[in-house]
Amino acid sequence: MARVDCASKVNVDLCSRFSVDHYPFLLWGPPPKFANTKWDRKQEKSDIKLIDDGRTAERLLMWINKQLESSFTLDDKKYENENMLPNSTSDPKQVVQAIYDVEEATAHALQIILEHKMIKADTRDSLIRFLQILVAHHPSKRCRRGSAELLINFDDHWPSNLSLSSQDSSKLLESVAADNHKICGKEVPRGYWIFCRGSKSETRGFSCGLWVLLHSLTVQIGDGESQSTFTSICDFIHNFFICEECRKHFYDMCSSVSVPFKSARDLSLWLWSTHNKVNERLMKEEKDMGTGDPSFPKAIWPPKALCPSCYRSSSRTSDGALQVDWNEDEVFPFLVNYYGKTLVSSYKETYMESLQGRTQVGAALADDASSSHAARVPIGAALGVAAASCTFGALACFWRTQQKNRKQRKNWN
Repeated sequence: MARVDCASKVNVDLCSRFSVDHYPFLLWGPPPKFANTKWDRKQEKSDIKLIDDGRTAERLLMWINKQLESSFTLDDKKYENENMLPNSTSDPKQVVQAIYDVEEATAHALQIILEHKMIKADTRDSLIRFLQILVAHHPSKRCRRGSAELLINFDDHWPSNLSLSSQDSSKLLESVAADNHKICGKEVPRGYWIFCRGSKSETRGFSCGLWVLLHSLTVQIGDGESQSTFTSICDFIHNFFICEECRKHFYDMCSSVSVPFKSARDLSLWLWSTHNKVNERLMKEEKDMGTGDPSFPKAIWPPKALCPSCYRSSSRTSDGALQVDWNEDEVFPFLVNYYGKTLVSSYKETYMESLQGRTQVGAALADDASSSHAARVPIGAALGVAAASCTFGALACFWRTQQKNRKQRKNWN
């Protein structure tokens, strides 16, 4: 359920989109439909319905029971309908819904970074490198676009010296906070989870969405990007993940890697193995402290039901822990399909392709191509990413033009 105050100015456009004209105004439908559409009572076919008989609790419950073909009563003590929770451990098709949670996690991560003022002189470069990867490989088209727009204007928000007065810093934070709502579209963050929804409010959610994003990135990169992507992921978690203990554990695992990655396969399998090690550690902690989600207990992944061929053999230790002899030749294609082909929507349309037809971008690219003056690339590692990714190569070209034009304007002024 979600409640919207239509008297608030911030919700005027939203309430207008759904033709709200009285109180109480109750609508019923799948969560994604509310995020990506509008509603009018004159529509003949719509997944969203107006609850026209909800003036009392009894009548509202009767209406809901009719929709669900259920028999709940107001005396029921257990209100959570466990059958409505996503059964992500047994149905591979459920991961399709995770695209919404990946968008939510992306916007939420930036929100945390801004609110805690985590962008400093020694962390800004790692955020730039991570944004470069999101531009090229984020599974959501609108997050790719939003990440690129933030990256293009990054030096305006956070100058390389970051020697700002507290007043100037506050102004920049306010301007970026407004842009944050656009990194994955103006509807995000939505404030709820679908694939990553736990049975308790404090379980799953953001951490689940972030894991799905990282897995998705590793199965979509090229072999030449594997080492730079590994470094970017490790640095991003180390500098910007809010849980200090989690951050330390993850960075320790990153530091234990002694040989550079040479393929996307190796990086994907490393992240998958690392995730399982985290789950093994949390299994014991949650059991001792009683903090786990009873509907989604931590487990070795993937379960045999999802990928039987991933298992060569399995057994239980004396304390009940599962030990698996994995067939990594089967695990990798499973990860590619699960976090790549099944999850990704419109992945092939890159950010720059979505800008085709905008003359100002075309002019900027043409101007950059004909110019003989070299422009400084803010991060040296960008060159390596550009060589491995055509998407980032186009973006880098556009970005260099923007930086060059800014410098020229400053010189003129």
